Amino acid sequence: MALDTPRDIVARYHRGWTTGDIEAAMTVVHDDITCCAPGFDIHGKDTYRSFIGGFAPTLTGIGDIAEFADGERVALFYYPQTAATSTTPAAELFTVRHGTIVQSILIFDRMSYLPAQPDS
Repeated sequence: MALDTPRDIVARYHRGWTTGDIEAAMTVVHDDITCCAPGFDIHGKDTYRSFIGGFAPTLTGIGDIAEFADGERVALFYYPQTAATSTTPAAELFTVRHGTIVQSILIFDRMSYLPAQPDS
Protein backbone atom coordinates (compact mmCIF):
# COMPACT_ATOMS: atom_id res chain seq x y z
CA MET A 1 0.00 0.00 0.00
CA ALA A 2 1.40 3.39 -1.02
CA LEU A 3 1.92 6.03 1.64
CA ASP A 4 0.18 9.36 1.28
CA THR A 5 2.37 12.06 -0.22
CA PRO A 6 2.67 15.49 1.42
CA ARG A 7 0.40 16.77 -1.35
CA ASP A 8 -2.25 14.13 -0.45
CA ILE A 9 -2.06 15.06 3.23
CA VAL A 10 -2.46 18.79 2.55
CA ALA A 11 -5.37 18.08 0.18
CA ARG A 12 -7.11 16.02 2.89
CA TYR A 13 -6.58 18.82 5.42
CA HIS A 14 -7.80 21.53 3.04
CA ARG A 15 -10.85 19.55 1.92
CA GLY A 16 -11.74 18.91 5.58
CA TRP A 17 -11.67 22.45 6.89
CA THR A 18 -13.17 24.04 3.76
CA THR A 19 -16.18 21.71 3.95
CA GLY A 20 -16.64 22.39 7.67
CA ASP A 21 -15.23 19.05 8.87
CA ILE A 22 -12.62 20.46 11.23
CA GLU A 23 -12.06 17.12 12.98
CA ALA A 24 -11.24 15.42 9.66
CA ALA A 25 -8.78 18.22 8.90
CA MET A 26 -7.15 17.86 12.30
CA THR A 27 -6.37 14.15 11.74
CA VAL A 28 -3.39 15.22 9.60
CA VAL A 29 -2.22 18.08 11.83
CA HIS A 30 0.68 17.46 14.24
CA ASP A 31 0.07 18.10 17.95
CA ASP A 32 2.91 20.66 17.99
CA ILE A 33 2.01 22.51 14.78
CA THR A 34 3.19 26.07 14.38
CA CYS A 35 1.36 28.55 12.17
CA CYS A 36 2.58 32.00 11.21
CA ALA A 37 -0.54 34.01 10.36
CA PRO A 38 -0.93 37.75 9.68
CA GLY A 39 -0.46 39.53 12.99
CA PHE A 40 0.14 36.51 15.24
CA ASP A 41 1.66 33.07 15.58
CA ILE A 42 -0.21 29.94 16.61
CA HIS A 43 1.35 27.09 18.58
CA GLY A 44 -0.25 23.71 19.14
CA LYS A 45 -3.08 21.71 17.63
CA ASP A 46 -5.81 22.89 20.02
CA THR A 47 -5.12 26.57 19.32
CA TYR A 48 -4.86 25.85 15.59
CA ARG A 49 -8.19 23.95 15.69
CA SER A 50 -9.83 26.98 17.35
CA PHE A 51 -8.36 29.34 14.76
CA ILE A 52 -9.47 27.29 11.75
CA GLY A 53 -12.76 26.33 13.42
CA GLY A 54 -13.56 30.00 14.00
CA PHE A 55 -13.08 30.92 10.35
CA ALA A 56 -14.50 27.86 8.58
CA PRO A 57 -18.19 28.64 9.33
CA THR A 58 -17.85 31.99 7.53
CA LEU A 59 -16.98 30.31 4.22
CA THR A 60 -19.50 30.52 1.43
CA GLY A 61 -17.15 28.85 -1.06
CA ILE A 62 -13.58 28.31 -2.19
CA GLY A 63 -12.35 29.50 -5.55
CA ASP A 64 -9.53 28.65 -7.92
CA ILE A 65 -7.01 26.57 -6.03
CA ALA A 66 -3.48 26.31 -7.38
CA GLU A 67 -0.97 24.05 -5.70
CA PHE A 68 2.73 23.34 -5.87
CA ALA A 69 4.63 20.57 -4.14
CA ASP A 70 8.35 20.13 -3.57
CA GLY A 71 9.33 17.32 -1.22
CA GLU A 72 7.84 17.93 2.22
CA ARG A 73 6.59 21.42 1.32
CA VAL A 74 3.24 22.13 -0.34
CA ALA A 75 1.88 25.56 -1.29
CA LEU A 76 -1.80 26.34 -1.89
CA PHE A 77 -3.25 29.51 -3.41
CA TYR A 78 -7.00 30.03 -3.24
CA TYR A 79 -9.88 32.45 -2.69
CA PRO A 80 -11.72 31.86 0.60
CA GLN A 81 -15.14 33.28 -0.18
CA THR A 82 -17.16 34.87 2.62
CA ALA A 83 -19.98 37.39 2.91
CA ALA A 84 -17.30 40.10 3.09
CA THR A 85 -15.22 39.08 0.05
CA SER A 86 -14.94 36.55 -2.74
CA THR A 87 -11.90 38.02 -4.47
CA THR A 88 -9.26 38.22 -1.75
CA PRO A 89 -6.55 35.61 -2.27
CA ALA A 90 -4.95 33.51 0.42
CA ALA A 91 -1.79 31.43 0.32
CA GLU A 92 -0.45 28.74 2.62
CA LEU A 93 2.91 27.03 2.66
CA PHE A 94 2.75 23.73 4.56
CA THR A 95 5.57 21.54 5.82
CA VAL A 96 4.63 17.88 6.16
CA ARG A 97 6.74 15.37 8.08
CA HIS A 98 5.98 11.74 8.86
CA GLY A 99 2.39 12.05 7.65
CA THR A 100 1.31 15.21 9.48
CA ILE A 101 1.39 18.95 8.89
CA VAL A 102 3.98 20.42 11.26
CA GLN A 103 4.01 24.02 10.00
CA SER A 104 1.81 26.44 8.09
CA ILE A 105 2.74 29.88 6.87
CA LEU A 106 -0.54 31.61 6.08
CA ILE A 107 -0.80 34.80 4.06
CA PHE A 108 -4.01 36.80 3.57
CA ASP A 109 -5.29 40.35 3.92
CA ARG A 110 -7.08 40.39 7.28
CA MET A 111 -8.86 43.68 6.54
CA SER A 112 -10.63 42.19 3.52
CA TYR A 113 -12.47 39.71 5.72
CA LEU A 114 -13.93 42.31 8.09
CA PRO A 115 -17.61 43.21 7.69
CA ALA A 116 -18.21 46.21 5.44
CA GLN A 117 -18.34 49.50 7.31
CA PRO A 118 -21.31 51.83 6.69
CA ASP A 119 -20.55 55.02 4.81
CA SER A 120 -20.31 58.05 7.07
